[in-house]
Amino acid sequence: MPVQFYNTLTRQKGEFKPLEGNMVRIYSCGPTVYSYAHIGNFRAYIFMDTLRRVLQYNGYELNHVMNITDVGHLESDADEGEDKMEKAARKENKDPYEIAKYYTEIFFRDMERLHIQRPEKVAKATEHISEMLEFVQELVKNGYAYETSRGIYFDISKLDKYPVLSNRNIEEQIAGARVDVDEEKRNPYDFALWIKAPETHIMKWESPWGLSYPGWHIECSAMGRKYLGDEFDIHTGGIDHIPTHHENEIAQSKGLTGKVPAKCWMHVEFLQVDGGKMSKSLGNTYTLDQLQEKGIEPLAYKLFCFTAHYRTKLNFTFDTALSTQKALNRLREGFLKHQEGTEEIASEKIKEYEDKFLATINDDLNMPAAMGIVWEIIRNQEKAKQYAKLLLKFDKVLGLDLENSKQYLEEAKQIELPEEIAELLEKRKQARENKDWKIADQIRDQLKEKGYSVKDTKEGMTVEKI
Repeated sequence: MPVQFYNTLTRQKGEFKPLEGNMVRIYSCGPTVYSYAHIGNFRAYIFMDTLRRVLQYNGYELNHVMNITDVGHLESDADEGEDKMEKAARKENKDPYEIAKYYTEIFFRDMERLHIQRPEKVAKATEHISEMLEFVQELVKNGYAYETSRGIYFDISKLDKYPVLSNRNIEEQIAGARVDVDEEKRNPYDFALWIKAPETHIMKWESPWGLSYPGWHIECSAMGRKYLGDEFDIHTGGIDHIPTHHENEIAQSKGLTGKVPAKCWMHVEFLQVDGGKMSKSLGNTYTLDQLQEKGIEPLAYKLFCFTAHYRTKLNFTFDTALSTQKALNRLREGFLKHQEGTEEIASEKIKEYEDKFLATINDDLNMPAAMGIVWEIIRNQEKAKQYAKLLLKFDKVLGLDLENSKQYLEEAKQIELPEEIAELLEKRKQARENKDWKIADQIRDQLKEKGYSVKDTKEGMTVEKI
């Protein structure tokens, strides 16, 4: 069954075929490790993970590179402001390398909690300075780059077309631009390849142009070329990368090799919060730890991301996330019921489900439709081990760790209760023993207001976070 992806470069969906044999070469834009990655960032990595898993499910081998930006990402994509790593180092009064190490470790811890597969190669920018420097020198040598007092800039006028991804009209933008123009630049949209470092700048390296550091865009081009070659299969990132970062990656690569580096460009849409933009100024750039404090597992957030196609906006609210947590637990319970089932299901029925699932995931990663098939199996009144086995097969794509469902459900029951909640539960227990149902109901309502649900069963009182 053919795999189809939407390609930002061609602006259409088409059949995917690797450039070479059965090997798929992928480059993904990774994090800039100056702070904690938030749930908006992780929507992109969940998409990246789903792409990997779908390709593997179809029998492809992967050579996947993801960068870690630990230098060179300025506050503005348009080469303005200071390096985010330097700014974070000054704010936290730490060495930028110490900052990078700490946030890189936290990032990969969160990747593991989301059951996101680690790419075959993780490439740190600071470990590839020589490759970037060589790339820039070649661009200067062949006339695609020039020097100013600030650094080395790429000359977009040398290209046959710019831009190619975003479909912007550069001439109109230049004519109507209300920006301070750098008079040393040949064109307003020329961008920095290499930046001359101020004396106080910590992260800098020797170069033909003095102590300096790389621009953000050159990092991905140089590392992608080193590990994947002049041309590779897929490049992924967020839609915010389209107009500047990915556009400039393409420009640099065309300047050096004459080729667009990736055959297929895939971009994931924004995550919104409460119907609006996510931003640090609004205080809504939530982390996985903050979700966990509200009783929402990382895997529940992953399941939440499957409720919308990767190319459509997704709106996060704590109410929907809590509902998704409950749905995840129902999914686990349903899987376990099938695991304990005794019914026999015809092989034709299993094959029908397999074919439907494959068709949906191969249709540009249609995860909402794929989850619809999963829920159909979960709700099936015929409980069968064959269905449990099928769900585990589908979980190779979902990455929800269904095989450990029982462990997750048991851990959920063993929540550590705050002292205040424990005291209320003890008072309610005494009220019930005294048959004071009115007091018991009042305490139950109090607990509900504080975010805890109490149920009375034959085995006794159970409590869970809501």
